[in-house]
Amino acid sequence: MRSSLRILSSVLLLMAIFCSGAMAVERLKLSTTTSTENSGLLAAILPAFEKKHDCKVDVIAVGTGKSLKIAENGDVDVTLVHARSLEDAFVAAGFGVNRRDVMYNDFIIIGPAKDPAGVKKAKSAAEAMKRIADAKATFVSRGDESGTHVMEKTMWKAADVSPKGAWYVEAGQGMGEVIIMANERQGYTLTDRATYIAYQNKVKLPIAFQGDKALFNPYGVIAVNPKRHPHVKYDLAMAFIAYLTSNEGQKAIADFKVKGQQLFFVYE
Repeated sequence: MRSSLRILSSVLLLMAIFCSGAMAVERLKLSTTTSTENSGLLAAILPAFEKKHDCKVDVIAVGTGKSLKIAENGDVDVTLVHARSLEDAFVAAGFGVNRRDVMYNDFIIIGPAKDPAGVKKAKSAAEAMKRIADAKATFVSRGDESGTHVMEKTMWKAADVSPKGAWYVEAGQGMGEVIIMANERQGYTLTDRATYIAYQNKVKLPIAFQGDKALFNPYGVIAVNPKRHPHVKYDLAMAFIAYLTSNEGQKAIADFKVKGQQLFFVYE
């Protein structure tokens, strides 16, 4: 009987040690745009950081606008997004500190192979968007204040178009879902190149327009201001920022490929 009790006690002690150790692992809360998650980038680069700092990164992947709002409320420690105007406003308002450039790629317009709006003939992104509007060809918008949606609105403004009507569909969904919806409706959409490459085998929408410098897509990382939200894990957030911008982190980002294609590029 005593032997059984000793064994039981030992088992319980080991379980207590294991559980306390598991609970001791720090958790960093990260809000980010859907493209970093949908593309598979985070799954590729986070394990090295987690191992190095004995922590776990909890990811909330939504549009950039929502990511910044979550950070503004102090519900995460750090945010990784891609809408510079919104990022600058976030920092200027005192919600974030120490913004750093991390990487970049570009936006592209994808659409039906038959290209009913003649987008492939466009000389600029603004002209491409105007051709879609003039043809009243189906266009699926993120409609969610994400970085992609912010860029889309910039392009409509450049084209002097106020999109409305049955042809203009506001999805309110993430990039992956919007690409699939555009494919189902055989319409056009604006997407970041990384998510498009990751979803290429799921859709049959080729690139209709690319290459305009106006479609440059930079990503930035920002720590939540500890003066605004004292509970945030500022030191761990800064360690994360340091990792993403270090030689190790930058190499991991540049080395990440899907179907042999590089999705994100780092600054020289």
